[in-house]
Amino acid sequence: MRTNLSVEEALEAVLEAAQGELAVEELPLKEAFGRVLAEDLASLVEHPDQDDTAIDGYACRAEDTLGASPEAPVRLRVVGEAPAGRPFPGEVGRGEAVAVYTGAPIPKGADAVVRVEDTRREGDEVLLFAPASPKDIRPKGDDLRRGEVYLRRGDLLTPGRLGLAAAMGHARLKVFRKPRVGILSTGDEVVEPGEPLPFGGVYNSNAYSLLGLVLEAGGEPVLLGKVPDQPEAVLERLEGAGPLDLLLTSGGVSMGEYDVVRKVLERHGEVVFWKVRQQPGGPLLFARLGGLPVLGLPGNPVSSMVTFFLYGRPFLYKLLQRTEPPYGRLEARALTPFKGAKGKKVFRRGVLSVAEKTVRSTGNQSSGVLRSMAFGNALVVLPPDRDAREGEEVEVIPLTFVP
Repeated sequence: MRTNLSVEEALEAVLEAAQGELAVEELPLKEAFGRVLAEDLASLVEHPDQDDTAIDGYACRAEDTLGASPEAPVRLRVVGEAPAGRPFPGEVGRGEAVAVYTGAPIPKGADAVVRVEDTRREGDEVLLFAPASPKDIRPKGDDLRRGEVYLRRGDLLTPGRLGLAAAMGHARLKVFRKPRVGILSTGDEVVEPGEPLPFGGVYNSNAYSLLGLVLEAGGEPVLLGKVPDQPEAVLERLEGAGPLDLLLTSGGVSMGEYDVVRKVLERHGEVVFWKVRQQPGGPLLFARLGGLPVLGLPGNPVSSMVTFFLYGRPFLYKLLQRTEPPYGRLEARALTPFKGAKGKKVFRRGVLSVAEKTVRSTGNQSSGVLRSMAFGNALVVLPPDRDAREGEEVEVIPLTFVP
């Protein structure tokens, strides 16, 4: 068992365990939002399938409208109209125009469009107060070309990408199965919300914070309830967790007499590492139990969420073969001081303004203050042995689950 790893060493060890490929399932478009593509997706069509208009107006020949102005309007004869989906069947000749509406194919013979705002209709004629221009004509294939790949294996199906898949002509999509992630809470003091809270008890917030984090990362959470601080009960629940891709435990991994999760995994599994040089979340544990990866998260609410975000989320991204990184990094100016820690990389909770590129502390940085993860939207990263003064540039990881 390795111990006292750096953050980078711990992440490398966790990602090494994200092996194998998830099964693929095929879903109709309406069920594919938020899933991850399991194959490259090429367009089945050209879009637009011919030159069309990007505006409402009149399609005509540009040479017939040269010099048109409010003082010297040009008069054209309107020979028809072309709403979207109903192309004009004829041809535009000299001195003629066709009323066109956004998305309509450009009629044969026309090479320019004048905006309806620059015209006035007078019966079967139209007055143009500006020259027609080809700039509002969208050429064939301007958006999509048949056979070209626009979405890649590993892409998350966002609203825009789901719409793009539909525009390409795909009614069903192949996606990766969601990784199943078990969530087990430990501790005699843990009580389910809604039950009476005994003296010294604490409500099981970790299970629900982790449930949200797993969903947000693309996994399928499996709530396994909570077990008391008894080795036999912990082992029974761990071994009976069912088919999972990752098991999360919260609590029971520190150095106390009642931190039984670590002891059970040392006896009955393989502990890959225990303890990381970071704050919060130092007692993090990673193990295997019968081939199942187990991420032992600390029991403090902030530590539990931060360590999942830094290690569990990348694990799921790798399983899903996501094309984007699990989290981003940027630089921001500190509006408040941030305190570091001796020999440890520190992740302080902050409120980030992306527009102003500034970040301030959420206040109390205790790992038991869950409010900081509800209203803070970023982690301020401090290297070991280093504080950050007000006005200093600091590294920031935005928390994607906070608006």
